[in-house]
Amino acid sequence: MARRRGVLAQIQRAHAQQVRAQQRAQAAYVRQQQAMRRAAEQAAKAAQRAVVADERERKRLYLEARAAEVAADNADLQAALEELGGLLQATLAVDDHVDFARMKKPFRFPPFDPGALGVPLPPPDWRRFEPPAPTGLSKVFGGQAKYEQQLAEARSRFQLAQGQHAAAEADRHRRLAGAHATYQQRRQQADAEVAAHNAGVDQFAADFHAGVPEAVLEYFGIVLSNSVYPDDFPQEYRLAYVPESRQLVVEYELPPLEVVPAVKDYRYVKTRDEVTSTARPTKEIKERYTSVVTQVTLRTLHELFEADRAGLVETIAFNGVVDTTDPRTGQSVRPCLVTLRTTREQFGALNLAKVDPAACLQHLSASVSKRPEALAPVRPVLEFDMVDKRFIEEVDVLADLDERPNLLRLTPSEFEALIQNLFTRMGLDTKQTRPSRDGGVDCVAFDHRPIFGGKVVIQAKRYRNTVDVSAVRDLFGTLQNEGASKGILVTTSGYGPASYEFASGKPIELLDGSNLLHLLAEHADVKARIDPAELD
Repeated sequence: MARRRGVLAQIQRAHAQQVRAQQRAQAAYVRQQQAMRRAAEQAAKAAQRAVVADERERKRLYLEARAAEVAADNADLQAALEELGGLLQATLAVDDHVDFARMKKPFRFPPFDPGALGVPLPPPDWRRFEPPAPTGLSKVFGGQAKYEQQLAEARSRFQLAQGQHAAAEADRHRRLAGAHATYQQRRQQADAEVAAHNAGVDQFAADFHAGVPEAVLEYFGIVLSNSVYPDDFPQEYRLAYVPESRQLVVEYELPPLEVVPAVKDYRYVKTRDEVTSTARPTKEIKERYTSVVTQVTLRTLHELFEADRAGLVETIAFNGVVDTTDPRTGQSVRPCLVTLRTTREQFGALNLAKVDPAACLQHLSASVSKRPEALAPVRPVLEFDMVDKRFIEEVDVLADLDERPNLLRLTPSEFEALIQNLFTRMGLDTKQTRPSRDGGVDCVAFDHRPIFGGKVVIQAKRYRNTVDVSAVRDLFGTLQNEGASKGILVTTSGYGPASYEFASGKPIELLDGSNLLHLLAEHADVKARIDPAELD
């Protein structure tokens, strides 16, 4: 009985140990599962944090990209404004002279390269044909005879190979000679082309220095083409050269108003993820465009005068036009926005590095549109299409006038030449025109002084009676057609009230006989008289 109780106790202890072991295992499993869940939760939270951080990083990079895009756009705007503001200064450090020597081409031609044709073909090698000599017992048992037969055959093949080699070499020499002849022909052709080009440059230089109009125009066209402007500038122009007056007439196409950026700046709005722009004030656009017009004018004059080391141009007449569409009519128009005539001496006295372009043009007596942005035109000092080709040699009548004091005794052509010479003595650049082709213009003068300015049309009437008002009207019409800034009518008689009334308020000056005698005495030191009685 006691033994049975001992066995049961052992069984109970073993069972209890087993239960405790199972409990410990279960607890360990639970702890393991809890640890795994905590690790999974931590991993999930870490992943979530990574996603959030990644999204934040992507957003940061996106915002930086948009900000950089806006900054680049604003930098482009600023660069464009600086370029427009420095149009005149940009050319002052550039030598605009065109060096004829640099227009010539050096002769460069590669040396003759024969290639494979220059390598001789290797001759046949007898050792590759020669049969082996008999040895040992083969000499006794007929080997020598066989060798002699093989040797004869080898010599035959060798001679054939030598013939083929000689033919191939002859063919190579023929092709080599042909290739060299072709090379020489191409070299001579290239040399002739370069020589012709350089001869053309020499002729161009000679014609230019001789003042041949075509060469002068081509030269100054190269000068203007070499000028580097922003890409949206048209850089179109027309040139005319009057050798008699050493005058270069320039019609230069100005850029349109759109070259001034209409946007003042760009901004990025984060809340709307949108780039907005601020419009540039209208006043600023007008001011900047006026600055562009004035700078281009001075820059063009500077480049032309600086490039003319030969001194072929004494005067430049400049018209700055815009090729655009009239918004009122939809028609193509070319209004002139700036016009002036200036001399080399007058322009050379300027320090362009320090001038205010608008004030400088005012100093040069230029006419500048008061509203260039509205295409308000000014009257050109000289219409390009009306460049005068009627000039003839002058006759110096003043030298002999003391022998003919009565002006009414002069012939019509002598009287016209008298008037021309008189105004030359007064400081105007005058040219007489052919009476049969001058359209009523007796004399054309160019006054470069600010007090007058521009082209002056002068008509001379050697009349005994009062000049009719129709002559004054004709002068005014001619003045408009010629694009002149002033008209002067000179006569040996006088004018009626209607003539003075018509001339009032117009750029017309009427000089009667008494005025003419005064001018002759004052400027030509000649005392003349007007005596109709001597003609009776």
